[in-house]
Amino acid sequence: MSASGSCSAVALFAGLMAAAHAQTPVTLTHVHGLAYSADGRQLMVPSHHGLAVYRNGKWSKAPGPQHDYMGFAATARHLYSSGHPAPGSGLANPFGLMRSRDGGKTWDKLGLEGETDFHLLATSWNTNAVYVWNPAPSSRMRQPGLHYTLNEGFAWKPARAAGLVGDPHALAVHPDDAATVAVATSDGTFLSRDSGERFAPVAAGVEAVSVFFDLDGTHLWYGAFDRTARLTRVPLGGGKPASIELPPLGRDAVAYIAQNPAARAEYAIATFERSIYLSKDSGRTWTPIAVYGKGK
Repeated sequence: MSASGSCSAVALFAGLMAAAHAQTPVTLTHVHGLAYSADGRQLMVPSHHGLAVYRNGKWSKAPGPQHDYMGFAATARHLYSSGHPAPGSGLANPFGLMRSRDGGKTWDKLGLEGETDFHLLATSWNTNAVYVWNPAPSSRMRQPGLHYTLNEGFAWKPARAAGLVGDPHALAVHPDDAATVAVATSDGTFLSRDSGERFAPVAAGVEAVSVFFDLDGTHLWYGAFDRTARLTRVPLGGGKPASIELPPLGRDAVAYIAQNPAARAEYAIATFERSIYLSKDSGRTWTPIAVYGKGK
């Protein structure tokens, strides 16, 4: 075979392998987050065995280590995650806080490796703020509870969280204001505008299970469960909350919410039972793209 023929064969083989990889059926063993890429072309779902990606109507496994990603969150520039390393990766378990600058192909350590697994972690889309709910004292956090960093995990500040009631289930940070943070708890949804020092209820008395700020920074979404799943959108400047009609979920509920930064009318929701739905009309209608962990 000639050199050019050999190169062509190698290229063909690589193309076939890539196609086979992209067409491999994807099963979401767990769903630990939900985020769009900065260009809006793919929806990323962190799971027990790496990142699953939905792009151009198809599911695939993302390139990069197959970590068990927890507390996964995205900004306009980077991805952030906590969790447990893939076998053979050589990373400490848990891996603390990590950051990816290339869509999850490679990750940088930001500290607390071998110490902390943050299940609740949220980022501000246009700032460098990262908030976490710290489960136990560590080398950089003297106490459990709400903390945040503005310098990529080098230093963490505790938040007093006065007025916050109930067990925390989810966090969200305003896309432009690093001091505005929301927490979903067993007793409702709470909002702080002073970096978590004081919280006021947005909706109290109903168990809230998810929370999300619109990327334009004007609305707060929260998912709740009170014998049935609910999704509500609240204007931050005041005004009447709007109920978002959900697909039939039974005993399931909305665990994560994401918005496409390149097509702002497109939203995605993920449920606790590993179903994923897309809406291209700001939540008026929903289309399933995964049901009980099986990609469609």
